[in-house]
Amino acid sequence: MFNKLAIFGGSKVIKEVFKPYNSIGEEEINAATEVVKSGVLSRFVGGWGEDFYGGQKVREFEIACEDYFNVKHAITVNSWTSGLVAAIGSLNIEPGDEIIVTTWTMCATATSILHWNAIPVFADIDKKTFNIDPESIKRNITKNTKAIVIADIFGQSCDLDLIMEIAKNNNLQVVTDCAQAPGALYKAKFAGTLSHVGGFSLNYHKHIHTGEGGILVTNDDELAERLCLIRNHGEVVVSKKNIKNISNIVGHNFRLGEIESAIGIEQLKKLDFFVKSRQAAAERLTLGLKDLNGLSTPFVSEHNTHVYYVYPIVLDIEELNLDRHKIVKALIAEGLDCIAEGYQNIHLLPMYQKKIAYGSRGFPWTSDICKRDVNYSKGICPNAEELNDKTFLMIEMCRYQLDDNEVDLIIEAFHKVWKHIDSLRG
Repeated sequence: MFNKLAIFGGSKVIKEVFKPYNSIGEEEINAATEVVKSGVLSRFVGGWGEDFYGGQKVREFEIACEDYFNVKHAITVNSWTSGLVAAIGSLNIEPGDEIIVTTWTMCATATSILHWNAIPVFADIDKKTFNIDPESIKRNITKNTKAIVIADIFGQSCDLDLIMEIAKNNNLQVVTDCAQAPGALYKAKFAGTLSHVGGFSLNYHKHIHTGEGGILVTNDDELAERLCLIRNHGEVVVSKKNIKNISNIVGHNFRLGEIESAIGIEQLKKLDFFVKSRQAAAERLTLGLKDLNGLSTPFVSEHNTHVYYVYPIVLDIEELNLDRHKIVKALIAEGLDCIAEGYQNIHLLPMYQKKIAYGSRGFPWTSDICKRDVNYSKGICPNAEELNDKTFLMIEMCRYQLDDNEVDLIIEAFHKVWKHIDSLRG
């Protein structure tokens, strides 16, 4: 077990590639085949009428999601990126409005804001949960702030009670990007269902998937109708709908097809199983890694459950006296292909740095609508920056179906590297 590290010529711990994650079975194959045989692959019509809301399978899938997540409205879309665009658009956001958003997430969480000519304002994260820090939200609220976009990152819910209290006190609306956390619970309620609008990704490497797709959820009747309008060329039919305060509605083709919806119905039935299997693998990992010096296993809030889209780890670089990259390189040499260092600091992406360099011309689609000079410099999100640059690494559970033997091999690889960590310092 503890022979010379593979990076220095020893034999590696993990000799075979882990099997890829595949949640598709005979149920999905049969469901998709039935739709193909019917000849009705989509039944959306981009004009007012019964089919404005989609075909039979779309509606069946949405009803199943409403029942599962215990919400009044579930609206399917063709991707979660589309879902985020629709969610922001449903809030009556006007050009130049500011929306606070976490920097530690996938880029679409923020570009969905730019889509409506609004301005992302990046907030820092909590170093233990990696979710948006409520105190950073407070510091970034201005007279121009109209909404908050949070992400239940890696599979654990944000502190919704505190965030919704902040929103209420400042007359703000909240969107939850719950792409990585379907089935996670916050105080016994599903993550993604406690804000004004939330939703989940059905991308191929999520807990359940339809290849591509997304699900929006809300308990607000008016927001639900706006979401449906944005999903299906709503500007064509808005005059026929009795909806107040419609502004800035630009409809799209964000419609999910019948095949994907039929697959989604079957996938949703499996969500509980996939969540429990990820949790079991994560618990086994934590038990095996918790005593390694200079390594912190995932923190889970007492109010939350975690569904582990990835398994997050933080290194104490000072205690280890070793650069993170050397550790990751050694783990990869041991055959651990599902390890990655760093995550994301969206505020430092080139498009936002161009905004710094060129002012309003850095976002040509916002022209001169910025109401103030928003800061995207390095240093505005110190927690996220330190984690990304120095201390954070993750096991990409989303890519694999890890059984007990594979989890034990991961643990063995970590212990081997830690046993020989002095050789990495040399």
